[in-house]
Amino acid sequence: MQSAKSMNEYHGEIQESLDNSFLRQALDKFAVAYKANRLTIFADINEKELIKEIADAKDESLDKLEDLYVQFKAEAEKRGVQVHRADTAAQANEIICKIAAENNCKRIIKSKSMTAEEIHLNHALEGEGLEVAETDLGEWIIQLRHEGPTHMVMPAIHLSKGQVADTFSDETGKKQESDISLLVKVARRELRAKFANADMGISGANFLIADTGTVGICTNEGNGRLTSTLPRVHVAVAGIDKLTPNIHDALRVIKVLPRSATAQAITTYVSWMTGSAEHSLNPDKRKIMHVVLVDNGRTAMLKDELCRSALRCVRCGACANVCPVYRLVGGHKMGYVYIGAIGLILTYFFHGRENARNLVQNCINCEACKDACSAGIDLPAIIHEIRARLVEEEGAPLSSTLLSTVLENRKLFHSLLRFGKFAQRPATGGTKFIRHLPEVFMKGQGFRALPAITAKPFRDRWAEIKRILPTEGKLRVGIFAGCAQDFIYPEQLEAAVKVLSANGCILDFPLEQSCCGLPVRMMGERKAAESTAIRNIRAFDPARFDYIVTLCASCASYMKNTYTEVLEHHNMRTEAQQYATRVRDFSSFVTDVLGLTEENFTKSGETVCYHSACHLCRGLGVVKQPRYLINAAAEYKPAPEEDVCCGFGGSYSMKFPEISGQLLDMKLTNLEATGASTLVADCPGCVMQLRGGEEKRGNKLKVEHIAELLARQLK
Repeated sequence: MQSAKSMNEYHGEIQESLDNSFLRQALDKFAVAYKANRLTIFADINEKELIKEIADAKDESLDKLEDLYVQFKAEAEKRGVQVHRADTAAQANEIICKIAAENNCKRIIKSKSMTAEEIHLNHALEGEGLEVAETDLGEWIIQLRHEGPTHMVMPAIHLSKGQVADTFSDETGKKQESDISLLVKVARRELRAKFANADMGISGANFLIADTGTVGICTNEGNGRLTSTLPRVHVAVAGIDKLTPNIHDALRVIKVLPRSATAQAITTYVSWMTGSAEHSLNPDKRKIMHVVLVDNGRTAMLKDELCRSALRCVRCGACANVCPVYRLVGGHKMGYVYIGAIGLILTYFFHGRENARNLVQNCINCEACKDACSAGIDLPAIIHEIRARLVEEEGAPLSSTLLSTVLENRKLFHSLLRFGKFAQRPATGGTKFIRHLPEVFMKGQGFRALPAITAKPFRDRWAEIKRILPTEGKLRVGIFAGCAQDFIYPEQLEAAVKVLSANGCILDFPLEQSCCGLPVRMMGERKAAESTAIRNIRAFDPARFDYIVTLCASCASYMKNTYTEVLEHHNMRTEAQQYATRVRDFSSFVTDVLGLTEENFTKSGETVCYHSACHLCRGLGVVKQPRYLINAAAEYKPAPEEDVCCGFGGSYSMKFPEISGQLLDMKLTNLEATGASTLVADCPGCVMQLRGGEEKRGNKLKVEHIAELLARQLK
């Protein structure tokens, strides 16, 4: 559980995780295996179609949640189950403690329940003098260690077998061997008596079926069934968002839940409980069964149009499984109770902004979570929204305010960049990198070399370039440069101009364009995000162009997918839609629009590996085109984990350099292992990160934009 009171404290906690070699190895091994296994287990299913169906069904359920609650309560109670509703965590705990007292329960066993973790149920029960034992193996381990879960499905994944053996040795008073099969036997032996002697069993619930009053649970250990059947009292605790109209909707979720959680076709156990079952220890020979539905912020989320889709979550944990940040720091540093991307959101609503404040900054916006989400939640967009609300509620840091002020004013922004060209001279040593900047300005940035500002930006070269370009062609194309290519890497734009102008494009470069606005959007600066979007739309005037092409994957994804959202309530919303439809990334434009093939290039003997920019492969769904182009112009060398984030993330690499540097190191190690001579990417930010890292590592790879490779080999 992250508990830092300030960002400095949070950085200290993060460093603890980065220094934990076992945690790093365990999460690395899991992340690689999970991705491969997930692809295999979804091979026979149309994943996107299924997730769309689940998302639509979940939204429909949320629209009638109150009706589902009334129906579930009526159906469950006619079958002998008592149904309670708790507005807060404290009220839920009070209800469950009262049930225990009324039924003279002293010994309680629990199966895995994130809702019970959410409301800190164990603390409440133990505060009443009750004996509480977790019976899920992972949960029991962390209970003995007085820790919270580090994953929603695998709560003890952060621990080695040696640590578990030590924990069991302390619990049993006998030295235990660090053999997994033996440790499982110890757990079975220790927990068997607790199952037999328990007065009350507490479980979670994956589904609450409204039309039959049924409770459904998916588990991989037999403890779930033992917990819900052996004791004379059973309490199922779940969020109100688990209400489901019928068994059909539940079975559809079961198709994706285990596949996304642990890459299984189905969990070992799927248990359905409809009504109070027989139980010989109670006077009426029926089990005493209660269901406690917890609100704890869910109704507020339900009324929140921008965040309500987070209530679709099926608690599979996939957002953590694919998150590059979670992979490095684990759930204790990327979560409060709930972890991963969904945890950043739920913490804000369930546990307060003071516990979410640091966490929501620690999203690199690679969109891997969105791509893997079992319920089709746009997790990064909601995290951005929460950042914006925190800025509005608490004020922005001075650095964010200054940056947003600069980016809103194009002339000021560009003037500062031009001034930087001269101011940087003492720091560059005559090279293309900043080498001698004092540490106060380079704090934590020693993992890469930062680029120098170019002597002559692309916008100053444009008039001369334009004079020699064709004035006739089949397509009118506006070039969007973004910040980095205009003022740092103009050679990338010149390469693109060569390719596009040779293939029927009439090109223009509107000089009023500026930053796309993604940096200020990431910082939660709504006003600055809106004004930058308006400036670019006016600069290009969508009616003038058939396409707006950019060489920056992040700019392309942001402008195409987010401008209409940023300007949703502005009178330029229609122009924003027109602008977005015209935006294309360079690689897909070259292949899908211009139709270039291997016939257009001279294939060199150069060996080239590839980094797939996050916002290209996930934000835009462009996957095959860049690899096709590389193979048309050179010898493509596939690398492991090509689509894993390089660690740049724009301002993220400045805010969290310790994480950015580790991600970069992992990425370059994989790319260098290909034996290629050249590395290409589709995004200048990625080029900046990768080239800066290679400069520090000795330049084993020449790093460039894909446009430069294509221009060099163009026939």
